Amino acid sequence: MTTPAATEPHAVVIVGGGQAGLATAFYLLRAGVDVLVLDDQDGPGGAWRHVWPSMTLFSTADFSNLPGILMPAHNGFPPADHVIDYLAAYERRYAIPVERPVRVDRVESTGRALGEGRFLLRAGDRSWTADHVVAATGTWASPFVPRLPGTFSGRQWHSANYPGVEPFRGTRVAVVGGANSAAQIAAELTEVADVTWYTRREPQWMPDDVDGRVLFQRNRERMLAILRGGEDPGADSLLGDIVMLPEVLAARDSGRLHATPMFTSLDELEQVSIDHLIWCTGFRPALGPIRALLKDRTPTVDGLHLVGYGDWVGPGSATITGVGPYAKAAARAIAESYGKTVR
Repeated sequence: MTTPAATEPHAVVIVGGGQAGLATAFYLLRAGVDVLVLDDQDGPGGAWRHVWPSMTLFSTADFSNLPGILMPAHNGFPPADHVIDYLAAYERRYAIPVERPVRVDRVESTGRALGEGRFLLRAGDRSWTADHVVAATGTWASPFVPRLPGTFSGRQWHSANYPGVEPFRGTRVAVVGGANSAAQIAAELTEVADVTWYTRREPQWMPDDVDGRVLFQRNRERMLAILRGGEDPGADSLLGDIVMLPEVLAARDSGRLHATPMFTSLDELEQVSIDHLIWCTGFRPALGPIRALLKDRTPTVDGLHLVGYGDWVGPGSATITGVGPYAKAAARAIAESYGKTVR
């Protein structure tokens, strides 16, 4: 008979060791608050460990920083391995206590008061108590695929598990989606495959000179306006849906990348002999462990905080350079409950 592991008490447990979790831990540790990060990955990097080989940031390294140390310089837009190295160095620099791989199965409210362990977190036969829980699980683990009638005998993929161009050489590929991932994947596949790019409307291209720096500035303006109680100046989508990375721009301007009206049934793909179907249809918040403690996207118990998740939490909160204010706000609320200050 196996003896269950002892329950470990902490002031704060952060679920998720990607950019949102690390930024929140940075502020909490600096305020002198006990914190533990539980991460389900095998190493640092969060979702960046799983992106496709050619995926890069939309902004340069000097505009892609968490609070604290800067991302090292890189010529052009940094690729995934550069981001992963930065996040690993960030953990080391600030001695962030991360346990991995730990997959949290569920988070329960104990009904206890502050200082007595408001929450119980379970991962297999291990458990932790915490006064505060920060959900920083992101979206990558929850890819969205729409339901359509009909059948498709080819292989289906999602941008979450798209492996790069090699499996698609010399084949017929359908790419579905009207935003960045679809445009980037379709663009690079046009070099090696017969690609049909399906969208619900004509592609909404952003101006050629818009990159992550411009988007960050817009998101910061939105955040400040919302915090002031003013009028929201509008989301990035007012500029368009697709950032014109060099590869996307080249594919569009050469005529290789053009959209086809969305099919209404999977049977239509069978009729044109498509070999692969790649869904670039986005993600939903990966809230499995805490879903029972939410109602209409809002925590139903004190001490539960959400950081990241894009516009669901706030403008720019799903980006490396934009998550800082939201991480700081969550950390400040937590620190104040212990009479501590976040600076």
